[in-house]
Amino acid sequence: MGCFTFVKLMMVLFNLLIFLGGLTLLAMGIWVSVDGGSFLQLLGPFSGQGMQFVNVGFFCIAIGAVLVLLGLLGCCGAHKESKCLLLTFFSIILIIFIAEVAAGVVALAYSSFAEGILRAWATPALQKDYGSDPVVTKIWNTTMTELKCCGFTNYTDFVDSKFVQENGGSLPPTCCWNYSAPCSPDEAERSTVPGCFKNILETLKEHANIVGGIAAGIGVLEIAAMIVSMYLYCHLDNRIS
Repeated sequence: MGCFTFVKLMMVLFNLLIFLGGLTLLAMGIWVSVDGGSFLQLLGPFSGQGMQFVNVGFFCIAIGAVLVLLGLLGCCGAHKESKCLLLTFFSIILIIFIAEVAAGVVALAYSSFAEGILRAWATPALQKDYGSDPVVTKIWNTTMTELKCCGFTNYTDFVDSKFVQENGGSLPPTCCWNYSAPCSPDEAERSTVPGCFKNILETLKEHANIVGGIAAGIGVLEIAAMIVSMYLYCHLDNRIS
C-alpha cells in the first residue's frame, strides 16, 4: 500500500505540472493572438524575431488546451482514485503516442508520402487563403522569409491563385531572389527559389539529433505516464478491498 500511495502522489504531482504548463501555454497563446503588440513590446530588442511567435499563438492555444485536459484527467483520476478518469487519461495518451509514432515513421521512411499529405493541405491554402486570411498569410510570409523559400513546392503553387489574381499577376516578393515587387512568374522561374517543404526537410535533417532527442524524451514521458496510470487502475480494486 505504501508503493501505491507513492505512485499516486507522483501521478498527482506530475499531472499538476502538466496542468500548470498547459495553463501557461494557453494563457500565452491567447495573449499573443489577442494582443500581439504588447507581447512584442515585452520582448524589447528581440521584437524583430517576435513575429514568428505571434504566428504560433493558435498553436499554443491548441497544445495548452490538450495539456490542461490531460493534466486535469490525470490529477483528478489519481486523487479521486477513479478508474474511469484513469482509463480515459491512459487512452488519450495512448492515442497521442500512436499518432506521434505513425507520423514519425511516415516522415522518416516515406517522405514522399508525407509530402503528398502536406501538399493536400498546403496547396489549397496558398491558392485560396493566402493574401486574404491574415493567419495563413502571416504563417507563410514568416516561413518563406526565414527559410528563403517560395510556396510549398515552388512558385507554381501561387499560379492562378486568388492572391495573384488580385495583384495583377504578381507573386509574393520572396519568390524572386531580389525580393522586389512586382515579382512576375518569369522572374520567379529564373530565380529558381526552392519550395518550403524541401527547406524544412533539410532543416530537420540538419537538426536530426535534437529533434530525435526531444521526440524520444516526450515518448519516454508518455510511456511512463501510461505505465503509472495503468498501475493505479489495476491496483484500485486491491486498494478498495
